[in-house]
Amino acid sequence: MKFTGTIHSKQPTIATSIFATMTALAAEHQALNLSQGFPDFDISEEMISRVHHYMQKGFNQYAPMPGVPALRKAISKVASQLHGISYDPDTEITITAGATQAIFTAIAAFIRDDDEAIIFEPAYDTYAPAVKVNGGRVKYAHLQMPDYTINWEQTARLVSSHTRMIIINTPHNPTGAVFNAQDMEQLSRITQNTDILVLSDEVYEHLIFDGLQHESACRYPHLAQRSLVIGSFGKTFHATGWKTGYVMAPENLMKEFRKMHQWVVFAANTPIQMALADMLADEKNYTSLAAFYQQKRDLFLELIASSRFKIVPSHGTYFQCLDYSAISDASEMDFATTLVKQHKIAAIPVSRFYHDGKDDKILRFCFAKKEDTLRKAGEILCKI
Repeated sequence: MKFTGTIHSKQPTIATSIFATMTALAAEHQALNLSQGFPDFDISEEMISRVHHYMQKGFNQYAPMPGVPALRKAISKVASQLHGISYDPDTEITITAGATQAIFTAIAAFIRDDDEAIIFEPAYDTYAPAVKVNGGRVKYAHLQMPDYTINWEQTARLVSSHTRMIIINTPHNPTGAVFNAQDMEQLSRITQNTDILVLSDEVYEHLIFDGLQHESACRYPHLAQRSLVIGSFGKTFHATGWKTGYVMAPENLMKEFRKMHQWVVFAANTPIQMALADMLADEKNYTSLAAFYQQKRDLFLELIASSRFKIVPSHGTYFQCLDYSAISDASEMDFATTLVKQHKIAAIPVSRFYHDGKDDKILRFCFAKKEDTLRKAGEILCKI
């Protein structure tokens, strides 16, 4: 069956996501999949038990549009504990069907025709399409190699009278870079006395290593009043398939967000929200994540120490970027394809996170894996 009329595509240049492409290629060639960002180990039995408990108790119908009250209260408590800020759970926190939905909804709520949004590349690939499909224009700032830092003078030059939003991501996907206090102060300076909003993607907030601190936008009063802060329980509880996230923002911004949210998804999964509220009551469920994932990162780096790959520092997320320029002159996409087909290991070419395909000979590997998986990966990479 085929539609025979004219299709007026709103996204004519958008291809299939690189995550879907590399995961399908890995499956086809039975390769070790370190491309898409998901754990290959089991989630907490207690978490499964709590979801089952609430399903059996009958919590299987629509949740309130903003989310289950108990979960919003729990999020407010965590934000107060970690960042010293008080978000009203009734009017300033909304539960979403994953962080990607939250990001799209936030952009759709505030970006109008000809509004400009500044994003930092390499960038998670949902930002720019969401801006464009809502009539906005994207301005790109490149993070500076080798540590993927921000040139704030360059960023300031991108700001115009049309700038409506600056989208930040810390800890940063795909690079593992982490914003510091100076970064947030520079962002505060640039947005001072403007109508610019900040969309702060903080889904890896609990996955920060080497004694660093998560510099959430909500820790800075001037930024907090103009920021929509995005979080993800999929990252915190190793359950990416459950697609549950949240947004924190001042009441007047949240009012606009919810206007759009109700038409996009209305409400997120009820029994999972109930279970998450219970799990957040024990702070070890999120405060222990940094040590858990740093151990995995350190093991992965130890296992590839004798390889020809050059390590790009990763201080957060569960991604490790590796520079293969000493191994091959092939493009990132070609080299990533070769790794799958010839060496049976899948990674993501970082060039796919740039609108212009900037190619630095760097691949992103996910280390949110069982020790056995990481050891197999290390063995493969050391033979290349």
